[in-house]
Amino acid sequence: MSEQAASDQVTHGQATEARPNARKVREGTVVSDKMDKTAVVETVDRVRHRRYAKTVQRNKKLHVHDEENTLNVGDRVRVQETRPLSKNKRWRLVEVLERAK
Repeated sequence: MSEQAASDQVTHGQATEARPNARKVREGTVVSDKMDKTAVVETVDRVRHRRYAKTVQRNKKLHVHDEENTLNVGDRVRVQETRPLSKNKRWRLVEVLERAK
């Protein structure tokens, strides 16, 4: 009986990990590192304008949690959505893709 219950919990856990509204992952460039344990990362989305069919760039600035204060301006990073950490901070650092030169 307990083995069956344990196996049900394992399969239930796997189903929740593969849910369609998984946490978003974005790549961007650090534009500010002045705050403690926080960096501002700018992401660029290229979308097609509906009426004019021209490719348009849309920029978004994200406040990212940087636990060790390792980020510098110009770094290319990958960030992931997380629970709210403060009023504006909803993203956390996953990895540094390329350091600034």
